[in-house]
Amino acid sequence: MCMDDRLTPYILQNYEFDANIRHVAPLLPGERDYTPYVGNGYIGLEVAHDAALNIKHGRAMQLPIRFQPVVSVLQNGGAEKEATVVEYLTGMVHRFQCFSGYFVSYTLYAHRTQPNLLMQELQITNTRNLMENIELVLPRNRLPKSSTRSISLSDPVQIGMFTYSELDVIAGTVQPSSDDPGKLIAISIVKPKLEPTVQLRKRGTVRIIYPLIVEYSKPVAEAQLKSTLDNLEQHTIQAMTKLLQKLSAKASGTGSLNSINTFRQEHINVWADLWATGFSISTSKAENSLNGDRINATMYAVLSQVRSFEFEEVNTVLGSGSPSMREDIAKALTYAEGCYDSYHTLQAENLWRDMSTLNQLNSLVSSWMLTLEKQGCHNLIRAGASGVIQAMTLSIGSFRFSNQHLECNMHPKFLHRDFHFRRLNYGNKTHVNVTIIVKDDNKAVINVALDRSDRSYYACDGGCLDEPVLLTQSRREFPVKLTEPLTAILYITEDKQHMEEIHHAIHVKEVVEAPAHEQHLIALHKHGHQLGGLPALFWVSVCAIIIVFHIFLCKLIIKEYCEPSDKLRYRYNKP
Repeated sequence: MCMDDRLTPYILQNYEFDANIRHVAPLLPGERDYTPYVGNGYIGLEVAHDAALNIKHGRAMQLPIRFQPVVSVLQNGGAEKEATVVEYLTGMVHRFQCFSGYFVSYTLYAHRTQPNLLMQELQITNTRNLMENIELVLPRNRLPKSSTRSISLSDPVQIGMFTYSELDVIAGTVQPSSDDPGKLIAISIVKPKLEPTVQLRKRGTVRIIYPLIVEYSKPVAEAQLKSTLDNLEQHTIQAMTKLLQKLSAKASGTGSLNSINTFRQEHINVWADLWATGFSISTSKAENSLNGDRINATMYAVLSQVRSFEFEEVNTVLGSGSPSMREDIAKALTYAEGCYDSYHTLQAENLWRDMSTLNQLNSLVSSWMLTLEKQGCHNLIRAGASGVIQAMTLSIGSFRFSNQHLECNMHPKFLHRDFHFRRLNYGNKTHVNVTIIVKDDNKAVINVALDRSDRSYYACDGGCLDEPVLLTQSRREFPVKLTEPLTAILYITEDKQHMEEIHHAIHVKEVVEAPAHEQHLIALHKHGHQLGGLPALFWVSVCAIIIVFHIFLCKLIIKEYCEPSDKLRYRYNKP
């Protein structure tokens, strides 16, 4: 009952694949075993009580540092129940524990606008009329050659129910590669000093807001290590002091709760902006089919390991937030020439692998980043998370920006499910929505609409034989056509003359409307089998009834013809 109450607010999101509910072993039937993860491209963390912090190395957040940042309630006898909820739309992970007499709710997120910040919010609720003393497991430092010192704040800061008067400053190193032991990454971590015991009043609630600042350098020679660490320490202390003042009760006037909620909302708003672009697909009941649950989990994992440069605050150490960087990102987002230059990634099984462990998740992210980079999307990758989600969405539909137009290169034979591509970025001020629908006759059609635009845009279907169609915010429908040789099924451009000339440039021999998909294939996706809308058990039962009826009928016939004639005479003669 305790855990059900905690998870109920997220059941609808889980059903719509906007979140993932996962009980800590054993999983419940139907649950998806995806690693709960938070990250912002600068720091990343698997949400587990003993997980180590990860930093960027190569294409993914795959360099662990020996520092375990998660604050947890000490499990003397073990939690009766534990579960996590990953909210894809907000970039937050919720962790719940139910004990005898009290329960704990955790919320963790790596802040999007302040990438050096890992935020933890704990709420411990006593359900009994007894006082409880709760032991906390505080962050653990195992960094090699590390040092820890405490500094006092000139003005103690109250955040929620706790007042912080001291900071712990940790300095250490991590070796990025065994091939070059002379190069080290300097790391500085600052955290508020927290008492390891919390007293719960009778039927009371304690809320802990626990921020943690992490900054690290590029690999440096050992001779530069001390000066690099000194600079990092100074900057992280300043960052933490500034943050605590921002979240304090004095800063908000009406109490720190408003400041904390506002600060969290800044993070959520960035994720909402990222998810404005995306992809949805009709759910298939076919065995081992790719559906929205795995697609959303994969896109979330990739985005969690890429920074949102254009939303970050100015930070000279992190190299973010400067006007010149924002200008470069805007240019990168508008110039996507050549992206995406391969077949659609829905067919690439290697890009939709399991994510039940952190190593699997990191490996999957590396595969995606490598694929996008090598298939012409390097400019979008430079733009950070906003560019990466554009590139992923383009790749799923095999969309490609090519010489003044956007084209869709999916083969008509793969269009046996409904697809929706939302807010494809065409220049600075234009977004395009493309929807592919399988109609009742099992033929696919393409609907195109402008989400917003700063000029006129035109579209044509495969072969571009017909007049270009002016796009508006209302849907324009196009048939799916098959050409010989095979060419794109859709072209979009702002240059009408360019579109009129495409027909003469692609040199197709034959253009026909793509044939309808076979009924058994559509039925397989809709019902999980090829027998139509009724379940397989129904048809098995019908067949069994027919067989039994015929056996009984045969038995009657055999009995009628094979019995001796004197018995028949006796049976039918009147006495």
